[in-house]
Amino acid sequence: MTQPSLSSPAHGCITDVAGIEVGHFTDTRRPTGCTVVIAREGAVAGVDVRGAAPGTRETDLLEPSNLVQQVHAIMLSGGSAFGLDSATGAVRWLEEQGIGLDVGVGRIPLVPAAVLFDLTVGDMRIRPDAAAGYAACAAASRNAVAQGNVGAGAGAVVGKLFGLGNAMKGGIGSASVRVGKVTVGALIACNAVGDVVSPDTGLPLAGARTDDGMHLRDSRRTLLSGEAAQSIIAGANTTIGVIATDAVITKVQARRLAVVSHDGLARAINPVHTMSDGDTLFALGTGASGESPGMLLLATMAAEAVALATVCAVRAARSIRLPDGARLPGLADWKAGAA
Repeated sequence: MTQPSLSSPAHGCITDVAGIEVGHFTDTRRPTGCTVVIAREGAVAGVDVRGAAPGTRETDLLEPSNLVQQVHAIMLSGGSAFGLDSATGAVRWLEEQGIGLDVGVGRIPLVPAAVLFDLTVGDMRIRPDAAAGYAACAAASRNAVAQGNVGAGAGAVVGKLFGLGNAMKGGIGSASVRVGKVTVGALIACNAVGDVVSPDTGLPLAGARTDDGMHLRDSRRTLLSGEAAQSIIAGANTTIGVIATDAVITKVQARRLAVVSHDGLARAINPVHTMSDGDTLFALGTGASGESPGMLLLATMAAEAVALATVCAVRAARSIRLPDGARLPGLADWKAGAA
């Protein structure tokens, strides 16, 4: 089967949604990076956190009962809590462009953020900062989204239940679904402790490998057989992402869209939403289509786009070397049966 390339997504991408731009900054020294999703005209937003170890910024303002109705960007970053600083750079860039909430004396860009833990892949002193966030914004466009070992997915790893040495490279992926005049897109940075599985069959695509590195272990079945997982650093995983639609939605509906989008993660990651993950999804509504197809359809589209984007994240991922010299294989250049 042909694998998606970094520049030619197989299932569309989040920038198919009118009003959405995406930019990456990738620091190849470690590797790590950050990814920004920009809505220049503002977008109604919601968030839902399902993992038990999240790292987030500005999520309280997305509560439906709170005042602010729109945000101007979402930042996804590596670097764990350090990576939250990348959102500061996005705020600075957006202010320079005249983008933000008009408060009379100026404009305040609103940029919620979420981070994933990639500090064990290389020198943890190298992590996304405000300059990285600024650079990601400067690189943002409506073009097809680069996928795999870029941006927030640069240092992502999946399938760590039985040790980092038996895991595989994660990454960032995107997909979109269109029904009638409405599009829903997803952008997912997958750094899950569990395996990424086929949404259709439930069989592992990338994740924990056997000790000889030759085959996939199937974390779910291994755990259920009674084999204990290895000790995992608290919060050392997480899948984060953004779902966007050009449908007209309210802030309450944006929150609900973020909630149901986790169904897509549940179809594509097993186990998911663990005590070691900080799984967080944002939802954006630009309203650019002028259409309101109803939440049943939008929820179905969003879960589908998330599942597809999660699979794209690992299908585009390529192998890297760990600090100890061990090779961490990516699905794009690894075949079961070959270490």
